[in-house]
Amino acid sequence: MNNETPTLDKIQKCGMTRYLESSLARNFFLLAGPCVIEGREMAFETAGRLKEICASLQIPFVFKGSYRKANRSRLDSFRGIGDGKALGILGDVRRELDIPVVTDIHEAAEAAMAAPYVDILQIPAFLCRQTDLLVAAARTGRMVNIKKGQFLSAAAMVHAVDKVRQSGNDEVCVTERGTTFGYTDLLVDFRGIPVMKSECKCPVIMDITHSLQQPNQASGVTGGLPALISTIASAAIATGADGIFMETHPNPAVAKSDGANMLPLGKVEELLRRLVRIRQAVI
Repeated sequence: MNNETPTLDKIQKCGMTRYLESSLARNFFLLAGPCVIEGREMAFETAGRLKEICASLQIPFVFKGSYRKANRSRLDSFRGIGDGKALGILGDVRRELDIPVVTDIHEAAEAAMAAPYVDILQIPAFLCRQTDLLVAAARTGRMVNIKKGQFLSAAAMVHAVDKVRQSGNDEVCVTERGTTFGYTDLLVDFRGIPVMKSECKCPVIMDITHSLQQPNQASGVTGGLPALISTIASAAIATGADGIFMETHPNPAVAKSDGANMLPLGKVEELLRRLVRIRQAVI
């Protein structure tokens, strides 16, 4: 891959791993977007702005959006606008903006359903040990991004990665998203980033918004500490993270899911410019 903004066709030909790693000599890559697809307008607004920012900073970019949220605290929590409608929007973003896309899957049967619309299938942290899910995702041929369970050590993630590789798919990456600390908080052990790079031998991503969640609140609504997003992101880049994952929204206050720990879309460029400077200082 050269320094030109790559087209989706070129990305597919070179492979997602090569695309994500194409700038690592000077930069990191970004997976970012809203927690869940709420509608077409918001998805295109967010994806279009992120694409512009990343192109200006030469950051390989993948748009993130969940077509459905399965892991909710309460039965009345927002889960999505419908699988078919949301996947269609993701596919439209992918095609019309010419950018790769990542979404979560929760059961093995969803892998084949979601794969035609996206480039990366993401395994939620709570499900990172689910063998059938990992194998089904691997067999689609799409890259598989496995989030580290809040209950797992960094070194243990090699077994999840091996399930994907042993299923015939070498396109795999892992994501740190914090470790359970008590009942309502998470901590990030930044030693895990170099450990996973050494043990898993694949791109390692830092989820800078979910790692600041405050789950299991008595209200049934997950809290967060968005004021620390820059701190977590800066430390991740300094300790060698290959990529950054974050959720962002034009107005987190009205987001239908996880608004408490999102970064406002208007603040993304400032953060990424800071991270680029850190990256340049440490390589």
